[in-house]
Amino acid sequence: MNREIIRKKRLLKNAEFDVIKTFQDYSFDNIEIPKSISIETIQKASFIGNKENLILYGAVGTGKTHMATAIGVQACNQGKEVKFIRTASLVNQLSEAKASGSLKKYIKKIQNCELLIFDEWGYVPFEKEGAQLLLQIISECYEKRSVIITTNLQFSQWNGIFYDEKMTSAIIDRLIHHSHLLIFDGPSYRLKHSTINC
Repeated sequence: MNREIIRKKRLLKNAEFDVIKTFQDYSFDNIEIPKSISIETIQKASFIGNKENLILYGAVGTGKTHMATAIGVQACNQGKEVKFIRTASLVNQLSEAKASGSLKKYIKKIQNCELLIFDEWGYVPFEKEGAQLLLQIISECYEKRSVIITTNLQFSQWNGIFYDEKMTSAIIDRLIHHSHLLIFDGPSYRLKHSTINC
């Protein structure tokens, strides 16, 4: 029992969540969920077993990162290896790994994960090399592990991140296959609960 608790703590630490979040008191009211997946499947993170992906799309502050984190925490509690990372940070780390000759080692760490969470996808445009490295990671994940992406950009706007139509199409193609698109259309939670009165 003690060994199990130690393992869960290790998995949570290795996942590198910004803040630990759960589904306790989480509201699904303003989220458009496709018929292909249920709330229970999301909360239990059982889609990971089928190597399926989630794309969480909506405005800033609508609960995308909270959901992604809560799923990741649930997966860790089930004994799964999870990695949470902001997409711009991932690209920087990949570029640094390539420059230092340790790209294979970095990719191997990713291969050990069952769930990868790419937060804030598309908030910052990438250089061509960064986009190519990101495509390499997405290709590596394809049908081998689950990916969750949080983004405020529609697919039609992704070309503005990658600057290359073929690369954009390749990334979208790999991501949307075996994916569920959840649309967050509620008001910003942070703005709603702000201490500033508009």
